[in-house]
Amino acid sequence: MRQHNTVRRRKILRMTGASAASAGILSIAGCVGEEDDAPDDPDDPGDPDDPGDPDDPVEELDEITITLSQFPDTIDPLDHITGDYFDVYDHIYEPLFDFEPGEGIFPRVADEWEIQGDGTTHVYLRDDVVFHNGDPLTAEDVAWTINRTVDPEKGVPSPIGTFGLGSIEGAEAVDDTTLAINYGAAPGLAEFEFGNYARAINKDWAIDQHEAEDDAISGADAEDFNGTGPYEVVEFESGVEVVVERFDDYWGPEPPFERITFNADGESSGRAAAIETGEADVTINILPEDVSTINEAPDADVRNVTSFRTVFCPMKNTVPPFDSQEFRQAMNYAVDNEEIVSTILSGFGEPRGQPVSPGINGYNPDIEPYEQDIGMAESLVEESGYGDVEIELYAPQGRYLNDAEIGETVADQIDRLDNVSCEANIVEFGVVSDANQAGVEPDEYEDTWEIPFYMIGWGVITGDTDYGVQGFFTIPDNPNRTFHDEELSDAILESQQIDDPDERREQLQYVNELAHEKAPFVYLHTQESIYGVNERIQWDPREDETIYTWEMDT
Repeated sequence: MRQHNTVRRRKILRMTGASAASAGILSIAGCVGEEDDAPDDPDDPGDPDDPGDPDDPVEELDEITITLSQFPDTIDPLDHITGDYFDVYDHIYEPLFDFEPGEGIFPRVADEWEIQGDGTTHVYLRDDVVFHNGDPLTAEDVAWTINRTVDPEKGVPSPIGTFGLGSIEGAEAVDDTTLAINYGAAPGLAEFEFGNYARAINKDWAIDQHEAEDDAISGADAEDFNGTGPYEVVEFESGVEVVVERFDDYWGPEPPFERITFNADGESSGRAAAIETGEADVTINILPEDVSTINEAPDADVRNVTSFRTVFCPMKNTVPPFDSQEFRQAMNYAVDNEEIVSTILSGFGEPRGQPVSPGINGYNPDIEPYEQDIGMAESLVEESGYGDVEIELYAPQGRYLNDAEIGETVADQIDRLDNVSCEANIVEFGVVSDANQAGVEPDEYEDTWEIPFYMIGWGVITGDTDYGVQGFFTIPDNPNRTFHDEELSDAILESQQIDDPDERREQLQYVNELAHEKAPFVYLHTQESIYGVNERIQWDPREDETIYTWEMDT
């Protein structure tokens, strides 16, 4: 896992330490911004203008603005599975556990948990947690939230339920602070799932104020949010901004900033400009061509990390010509991912040949990406019986690094085959998102059945291969799958029942081997996450793309 861009100023901040910086703030009150013509003295801690002086104090940063690439179009904390939405709502509806990529889950609102051995884990909640409206958190609130997420007869059809809590069958309150979570898989897999996706909604508030047993939570006021997180909503303008402030009765450590404004700009250049001008302190999804804008800004850093997000093009095999394995493999041989990464992504990515990235449990290091081979591709197309076919690739714009340009390039490279014609259709992200959740049966996915080939990205935020494959490939009880193959589905379902971690990892590596061979996707790349950050903020980006401001410092 690569990580770059450790910047001089950040080194300085780490050397000084937060407490030293805070003490320094008091000593220089009124000095920051004043002109000082005296010669710099690198040994003088009272000289705040001395670049590179580790003794210099740092101006406190109490209010920050985080500019996302997409503003949430729902306020229901369950009705989404998009990273930008989590970045906002996790500050309000905090996760029950702290998840560290590659490390596992740790206590947060959930103090302890204990496997019962019968497809159930008991989770013991803290007894000092309250919602923003003052109501105490109970196990009944969490049980109701989980059931509302996974039960199609309740609440809202939730992509979190489909993709995130796939093995979780339900939950019930044992007493006020003890929760029983029931699942149909190995405890280790269930832990990956509830460790990432368990949240709490105030049951009585949600039902009384929003009829949330039957509908999504909606509204246009700050009072329409009510979680247990370290921040509560104080201002809300739909489609424009969410402003949160520290929650005075929060059970945990005081978060680092008094006030946070979340807004969005759909253009990377706009997000980079916001960092350059100081209108934003953190922004995500910076395109490679906008990195220089931030590098040239006087008070900002570019920070990037190889993410857990792979970008690929699903091919629904219930629709010709994608029902042919030879044709699907041909599409992979038609594409030059090395060229795409080196030119369109300026190296901010790695070619991939399986659904998940290095660092994910079950990643198979023996699988190489498909390499472009035009002759092989044309030969496989002939073997498939679909020579001279015309296909269309739908690709989003503004969701992933240079996604539209990549989609057009992929379509163009396929179109260079003598026996396939391919055009790119650039659409809003919602179009491909709907296609991705529409299933594989034309009679069921109605309006989107005509989109069997599209580009999308998937962040395996749990750190486990199951999250990267089960929602796409398993057959029973999964109407949102994108590929119908009994052998691949059975291999995944078998992995879900294996308790031994080493045996399960080997089975997941086999799943990835099958997924490479059967080519349900045109595999593209793992992208790097590129951020623009106010240099006064100490923070390393995470592989799972999550932004928790409580992991930041100044």
